Amino acid sequence: MFNSNHEQELIKRRTFAIISHPDAGKTTITEKMLLFGKAIRISGTIKGRGNTKYAKSDWMNIEKERGISVTTSVMQFTYKNILMNLLDTPGHQDFSEDTYRILTAVDFCLVVIDAAKGIEERTKKLIDVTRIHHTPIITFINKLDRDSREPIEILDQIEKELKFNCIPINWPISCGKNFKGVYHIYDKIIYFYKNKLFKKKFLNLKNFFNFSDGSLDKYIGKDLAIHIGQELELITNVYSEFNKENFLKSIITPVFFGSALSNFGIDYLLDSLIEWAPSPLYRQSNKRKVHPQEKKFTGFIFKIQANMDLKHRDRIAFMRIVSGQYTKGMKLKHVRVKKNITVSDAFIFLAGDRISINKAYPGDVIGLHNHGTIKIGDTFTEGEEIQFVGIPSFAPEIFRLIYLKNPLKQKQLKKGLVQLSEEGTVQIFRPILNNNLILGAIGILQFDVVIERLRLEYNIDAIYKKVNIVLARWIKSENNHSIYKFKKKYSTYLAYDTSNSLIYLAPSTANLNIVMTQNSDIIFNKIREQ
Repeated sequence: MFNSNHEQELIKRRTFAIISHPDAGKTTITEKMLLFGKAIRISGTIKGRGNTKYAKSDWMNIEKERGISVTTSVMQFTYKNILMNLLDTPGHQDFSEDTYRILTAVDFCLVVIDAAKGIEERTKKLIDVTRIHHTPIITFINKLDRDSREPIEILDQIEKELKFNCIPINWPISCGKNFKGVYHIYDKIIYFYKNKLFKKKFLNLKNFFNFSDGSLDKYIGKDLAIHIGQELELITNVYSEFNKENFLKSIITPVFFGSALSNFGIDYLLDSLIEWAPSPLYRQSNKRKVHPQEKKFTGFIFKIQANMDLKHRDRIAFMRIVSGQYTKGMKLKHVRVKKNITVSDAFIFLAGDRISINKAYPGDVIGLHNHGTIKIGDTFTEGEEIQFVGIPSFAPEIFRLIYLKNPLKQKQLKKGLVQLSEEGTVQIFRPILNNNLILGAIGILQFDVVIERLRLEYNIDAIYKKVNIVLARWIKSENNHSIYKFKKKYSTYLAYDTSNSLIYLAPSTANLNIVMTQNSDIIFNKIREQ
């Protein structure tokens, strides 16, 4: 086990992701947190290695051109002596797969909800993924400075649709143009929103009954004071008190209200986050649980990014450290390929910027140079033969054939697609009966990203076309003869993915149902672990 110094390194670390439906304000909250952590000076910039070097949090060319986040950014910063490993996930609904894998590398999540729109479809899907790992959830209701739904209505929706018991930590005092601030239920403090008239940022109260005794009338008005006082009396009777144990079990979610754009509420959200959220947690391997207190190093790859540096055409593998300590020059076993490597250089990140490091600890996300041998899901240890589990690959929902404008660049196309598929941008399928290349993705925009990145990063012009495929399922059976017969009978619909796993590409839901019924000895999987 670690000595006391290593224990302190664990205690001061928090590793989390921010997830939301598109346009809920996730990127804005990320930037405000970086401001508090002094990692950036102004919104929209991230401080680089030099005093005058800056990089946007959306660092890829396509992100800058389209104004969307299409890949996960990893950012490390310090807030009140706590080291935060923040994974800012793609906000666009078409980039689910990258986000799904990111959730395997974090210990808790901050969910951002638009106060006017409430729970949206992508938020539901992401919460479903967090439930696989029982990930603790903190909720931030954003955009209170705009007209919004009633707070109680939003909490009811969270409880009904996300199946969490809500514990409001603060309570909004109106919204939109009348937004006055929030009342912190546990600290009994009103935090005023842009209170220029009275120059007060906050006001200590004995309890919420102060709202009705007239002492707040000059700040928020008599009618509003009475109304909020009544609401607070109601919610303190309806909602339970915060319980950290239930939060860590993902039974309850503490709920905060604020406005990220106005930088209102982010500081006390961070304060609660570092107090309640867990330090690095254990991970399950195929043989045992691996705890962060263990002395021997272990870690797993949850993301690969190609061409972070276009000049060098590099590929970076993102590793979550599970146990032990990384030190520069250490030898690690790449379990899948059964080879030992010397890690002479590893990085931490601030979006597209990277900083070489000498040490790192459990909970940290480090980058390794990848020369094509590292894949998503790979485990690295100091010799132990284990494999971390639970890193999924999801069946695509949309399929396209890809064609070259210049057929002579087929070799470059395959190389580019393999590298991009390693990131999880798309999945590539090679049909058994022909030489076509079929791309599968969660959303249509992913195909646009592939075409654009092939052009910008690999100098390849390609187009995609529709193909008669609706569903995909990975094929598995304990009986090799059953697989042989299945391949022979349904070869028209079968393909291999980049890991040479067999997959059935169905032209319709009816077709898949019939084939599944007629082949009860075959397992059709929607999810494949890496």
